[in-house]
Amino acid sequence: MDKKLAIIHTTHVTIEPLKNLAAEFIPEVKVINFLDDSILPQLIENGGDIAEVRDRWFTYAKIAESLGADVILSACSSVGELADELNGKLSVPVLRIDEAMIERAVALGNVIGVAATLSTTLRPTINLVKAKAEKACKAIKVEPVLVDEAYKLLMQGDGEGHDKVLAQKLNELAQRVDVVVLAQASMARVLDRLPENMKDEFLTSPRLGIW
Repeated sequence: MDKKLAIIHTTHVTIEPLKNLAAEFIPEVKVINFLDDSILPQLIENGGDIAEVRDRWFTYAKIAESLGADVILSACSSVGELADELNGKLSVPVLRIDEAMIERAVALGNVIGVAATLSTTLRPTINLVKAKAEKACKAIKVEPVLVDEAYKLLMQGDGEGHDKVLAQKLNELAQRVDVVVLAQASMARVLDRLPENMKDEFLTSPRLGIW
């Protein structure tokens, strides 16, 4: 029987990239996608209070379990803490896409830049960085940068504008830190905009999360 990976998305822009990565790295695994694009707008409006969307997100995970998923993956860092909360309570693992990226960042640097285009993503990502650093018994400094203009452009369908604005801010941040994590899976697309000799300084969650 084929293995199944269920991915819970909060924006349509992560579906195709993760589908392609799964086809590249785990072609033998069937991918089941769940999309609720009302979650992020609600979190933006309520200041990132994930308690308001907890029951809904848990329902998607439980449906994924009932459909025979072997692993459930949260594609959204804004609700990553819900994956942590539910992991161990179902019959299958519930993972967050940014965990492998954060572990790599903590291993690579002492000053870690956290870049996000959504305010709701900064806090949970910073919390995860600190938790992973504590687990590794490592003292780190976090430098956060919010580029909310880029997210607005992406939601308006202006991918080119999103990439241009974000790339500029990422270049500036890279000058001040050892390594930069891109807090949202949707930001990975900007890598093509960055100088080739600097790309190793940036970590993205989709490839590391799937691989």
